[in-house]
Amino acid sequence: MTTWSWLWVGWLAAFLVIEGKALFNKTSGDTLSEHVWKWFSTARTAEHQGQPTGWVRLRRFALLAFMAWLSVHFLTGGLF
Repeated sequence: MTTWSWLWVGWLAAFLVIEGKALFNKTSGDTLSEHVWKWFSTARTAEHQGQPTGWVRLRRFALLAFMAWLSVHFLTGGLF
């Protein structure tokens, strides 16, 4: 394995440790999903009722576009 492969494995291991600890301690707002929901205002809370603002819609679109591109990028072997 190359140095880059080891670094990516280390990054993945760090993510698994952080996310695993967050999942098992049952504290609200500590998992990656909960952070993404907060950052992109997708959680339905008392303060986030009604129509999202233009800024929130732009952030959500950016997330959707990135995830769509990343999926296509991985599935086509880097063609896109």
